[in-house]
Amino acid sequence: MATKAMPAKKVVKAKAKAVAKPKKAVRTTQKAAVTFKPTKLKLVRPVPSDIEIAQAAKVKPITQIAAELGIRENELELFGPYKAKIKLEILERLKNRPNGKYIDVTAITPTPLGEGKTTTTVGLSQALGAHLGRKVITVIRQPSQGPTFGIKGGAAGGGYSQVIPMEDFNLHLTGDIHAITAAHNLVAAALDARVMHEKTQSDEQLFNALCPVDKKGNRKFSPNMMRRLKKLGIEKTDPNELTPEERSRFSRLDIDESTITWRRVIDINDRMLREIQVGLGKDEAGHEHRSGFDITVASEIMAILALTTSLEDMRERFGRMVVATNKRGEAVTAEDLGVAGAVTVLMKDAIKPNMMQTLEGTPAMVHAGPFANIAHGNSSIIADKIALKLVGKDGFVVTESGFGADIGMEKFFDIKCRYSGLIPQVVVLVATVRALKMHGGGPKVVAGKPLAHEYLEENLDLLRAGLPNLERHIQNALKFGVNVVVAVNSFATDTPAEVELIRESSLKMGAMDAVVSTHWADGGKGAKALAEAVIKAADKPSNFQFLYPLEASIKEKIETIAREIYRADGVDYTPEAEEQIERYTRLGFDHLPICMAKTHLSFTTDAAKKGAPTGFRVAVREIRASVGAGFLYPLLGEMRTMPGLPTRPVFYDVDLDLKTGKVVGLF
Repeated sequence: MATKAMPAKKVVKAKAKAVAKPKKAVRTTQKAAVTFKPTKLKLVRPVPSDIEIAQAAKVKPITQIAAELGIRENELELFGPYKAKIKLEILERLKNRPNGKYIDVTAITPTPLGEGKTTTTVGLSQALGAHLGRKVITVIRQPSQGPTFGIKGGAAGGGYSQVIPMEDFNLHLTGDIHAITAAHNLVAAALDARVMHEKTQSDEQLFNALCPVDKKGNRKFSPNMMRRLKKLGIEKTDPNELTPEERSRFSRLDIDESTITWRRVIDINDRMLREIQVGLGKDEAGHEHRSGFDITVASEIMAILALTTSLEDMRERFGRMVVATNKRGEAVTAEDLGVAGAVTVLMKDAIKPNMMQTLEGTPAMVHAGPFANIAHGNSSIIADKIALKLVGKDGFVVTESGFGADIGMEKFFDIKCRYSGLIPQVVVLVATVRALKMHGGGPKVVAGKPLAHEYLEENLDLLRAGLPNLERHIQNALKFGVNVVVAVNSFATDTPAEVELIRESSLKMGAMDAVVSTHWADGGKGAKALAEAVIKAADKPSNFQFLYPLEASIKEKIETIAREIYRADGVDYTPEAEEQIERYTRLGFDHLPICMAKTHLSFTTDAAKKGAPTGFRVAVREIRASVGAGFLYPLLGEMRTMPGLPTRPVFYDVDLDLKTGKVVGLF
C-alpha cells in the first residue's frame, strides 16, 4: 500500500505545479513601468505652416503613450496606430489614487482671430512634461467641422505646440460628433412622428400600436416604457391590467406643438438650414411645420457628453432632456418618447475619451466639443477625471475653457466644477499685445484680412489704454479664489517694451505671476518659464468658491453673473423671458446653474464695445432649458446656433495629395 501511495503524492504535486504555472506566467507577463521619453523637436525658421509641422513630426505609437502613463492594454480601444479610446473601467482601478493639479487655461476678451488659448495649453503641457519632467496630460475639446471648413480653421493648437495627428484631430477623429448627430436626429424623428401619430389615432389605437399583441395573445412593456410608467406613478407591469384612463395617460403625450424646442443638427456650417419647413412629403400632408438645424456641437447631447460622470449618469441625463411641454404645461422628455435608451446605445462608445499626443510626445485627451456660447464650452468631465488619476498627486492636468474668461472660465467653474466635484488650483490667463491694443481703441480686427499697422508696430499708449480689459479678467478669476498666472502669448511683431508692460501691469493687478511665452515658435522650451510659474502657483494655497448658490432664483443667478463678471448695471427681461422664468420655476428647473449665451467679443452684449465698459445693462430676450445637460441658458442679444460659410471658406485650400495620400491645405 505504501509503495502505491507514493505515485499518488507525486501526481498531487504535479497537479499543484500545473496549477501554479499560470500564476507564474501571469507574473512574468506584467510589464515594468515605461519611462516617459519626450519627442525632440526640430525647430525650423521661419516657422512652417501648422500642417507642415504636424506632418513632419515624429509620432509615437499610441500604445507607447498609454504605457508611459500606466494605462493597461486592455483599457484601450485602438483606432489605428496613433489614437485610441480609453475605457471607463480605468476609473475603478485608479479610484484610490490622489488627483493631480487641475489647471484651466482661459483668455482676455479675444479678437476674432483668437489669442492662442489652445496653443498655450499645449505649449504649457509640453513644457511641464518634456522639459521639466512633470507628469502631465493635456485635455481639450474636439473641434467641429463647421469652423474647420469655414473661416476659423481647426483647434489642434499651432506652430510647435500642437496635438497630432492634426488631420485626425480636426476631422472625424473617432466619430464622436457623428454619433451625436445621429442620436440627436433620432430624437427629432421620434418627436415629429409621435406628434403625427397622436393626431391621427385614438387612445386605444395608440396603446395597441405601442403594446401590440404577440402570436400568443400577450402584450409587454419595453424597459423604456417601464420608466415612463414609473414617472406616471403606474405600478402595473402587465399592459392588459391598465385601465382605459391609464392607457390614455401612458399612450398620449399630448404635445403642445408651439412649445417644441428640439431641432435637427448637422456638423457643417449650412446657413440655408437655419429655418426650414418639414413634412412636405405626400404621406405627411397636413403635418407640415417649421423646424431648423443647429450645428452638432450646439446639441444638448454634446453638452451632456461633456458634463456626464458615468454611463449610468449619461443614461439618466438623456432621459431628462426636455423636447417640449404638453397641453397641461408639463415637461415632455426623451424618456417619454421612449428614445432615451436608443440614444444611449448610439453614444456608448462616444463617452470614452480619445487619447492622442502633442508634438513633444506628451499625452493628450480630446473629448467632447460643446459650443462655448449656448453651452459651457469645456471638454469632458470624464476625461479630466481619468487624467487627474493618471498623473497622480504630483502631476498636472491642463485643460482649456472656450472663449474669454467672462464666458468659458465662468462656466468652467460654475457649471463644470459643480458637476465634477473637481477643484482647480490655477487659472492661466492668456493675453496678447494684439488684443489689448484692440481694446485700447485700435482698428477693427477682421479674420482673413491683414492687420493694421498699429498692431505691427510698437505703440505703448494704445496698449496701455487696453489694459483695463486684462485687469477685469484677473479680478474675475480671483473672485473664484484661484491663483492667476498671466501668459503673454508673444508674436514676432511684439516688442520687448510691449510685453514687459503687460507683465508688470499683470503683477500690479493681482496676478501671482506673469510670463512671456514663445511656445508657438519654440514649443515647450518657449513655455518653460510659464510652466515654472504654474508649478509655483499650484503649490500655493487657494480657496475655490462658486459665484452663486444653486438655491438662488433664476433671476438672482443671472443678475449675479451680469453684475460680478460683466459689470452690468442691471438686467432687463422680455415678456417671453419672464414667462419662461415662471414656467421653469414651476417645473422645478430653477435649481439649475446658469449658462449665459452672449457674444465672446465684449463684456457687453454688443461685440463692438471693447475694453472694460461700464454703464450698460444686459437684455435677456429668451431663456432655454437644457435639463438633461443640467443648465438653463439665457440668450443675451442675437445668438446664432448655426454658423454660415463666408464667400471664401478655407475648404478651398483643402485637398488630398493623391501620390502620398496626405491631406494638404488644411491650415
